[in-house]
Amino acid sequence: MPGGRPANKPAPKFGQRMAAFRVAKGLSQAQLGKALGMNRGLVAYYERSARNPSLELVEKIAAYFSVSVGELLKDTTKTARKPGPPSHFTQLADRLDRLPRSQQKTVATMLEGYLKQLAS
Repeated sequence: MPGGRPANKPAPKFGQRMAAFRVAKGLSQAQLGKALGMNRGLVAYYERSARNPSLELVEKIAAYFSVSVGELLKDTTKTARKPGPPSHFTQLADRLDRLPRSQQKTVATMLEGYLKQLAS
């Protein structure tokens, strides 16, 4: 998690995932709090300390990020896949992960624009 004082112990998995989705969307804790109807301090609490968030809150956050509750909670169930090389898309995503963050942002912007154009 960027900024703030270092945590004394690792954040719970839910908090880590919540923070990861927030950062991936480019939001501050205050911005996410406003979108969810809570203050920044409560967002920080859920990201760093909360061990047992309510199901209602988990569902609300999952809906906001357009992910499943399982994905937000880091559902580790694996689907059966046939063995073989990774898909072309997976290979491209791996290459994108290795780029510097500024280049990742450029590619993401281009891809979002292209996908928006396709949806029209």
